[in-house]
Amino acid sequence: MPALRALVDAGHDVAVVVSRADARRGRGAERSPSAVKQAALDFGLPVTDRLDDVTGVGAELGVVVAYGRIVPRSVLDALPMVNVHFSLLPRWRGAAPVERAVLAGDGDTGVCLMRLEEGLDTGPVVSSVVVRVGEREHVSPLRARLAVAGAGLLVDALAHGVEGLGPGEPQRGEPTYADKVRMDELRLDWVRPAAELERVVRLDRAWTTVAGRRLLVLDAVAHPDRSPPGADAPGVLVGTEVRTGGGVLELLVVQPAGRTPVGAAEWRRGLRHGAATRLGDEEADR
Repeated sequence: MPALRALVDAGHDVAVVVSRADARRGRGAERSPSAVKQAALDFGLPVTDRLDDVTGVGAELGVVVAYGRIVPRSVLDALPMVNVHFSLLPRWRGAAPVERAVLAGDGDTGVCLMRLEEGLDTGPVVSSVVVRVGEREHVSPLRARLAVAGAGLLVDALAHGVEGLGPGEPQRGEPTYADKVRMDELRLDWVRPAAELERVVRLDRAWTTVAGRRLLVLDAVAHPDRSPPGADAPGVLVGTEVRTGGGVLELLVVQPAGRTPVGAAEWRRGLRHGAATRLGDEEADR
């Protein structure tokens, strides 16, 4: 959405916006537009959910941002396109570059503006910008910062028109691939080191179980050199600290099943007397 707003604010003529079809956002809710579609409608721009529609509007260039699908050759032959990709290519080609950068502990990531090819994020890079990943920064604010940086990169590249983009430079280096994050990757495996588990938590969807009920862990901090007293096995909860395979993970914000997020200390005080204090116990999950 920042890219669309930036193009409009810079005076570019946006012929059509492609966004996913309207969908239900909650149980029993009416279908509602995506945030991108709603922004386009607010700007008075035509919107479609059919990619093929872009080939008949007389545009000079297509701009792709977080589309999530391979654009077919037939469309690329009819309309050249650039892609605003949230990584420093060829690192993290694919659907989840921001999540993979966080999980890998990358200190730097960035945005590349590349010419789109039929392959998976293989096109030549027109321009790029490095973005530092904040210490303990979660994926949502990082993605928002990358979106703003990408919007600026796009507008700057188009400052002299489409003809000023140039062909771009071939990607150099060993590619890595950013597959979508699976649900099992979000489960906190307490035998792993606390520093790794903190990075899973920074994806905002990490989970474990308590007495067989799911518990989302929305924020936590790793203490790699700390060991809580009385915790003799990974997964044992002492206060708000969980022993791991390397150090402890201090829970800060959690969300029990069917409830709203709450501070971990408050949640811990509310546990029934005698409730299990070992998280992710396989016996409790059955």
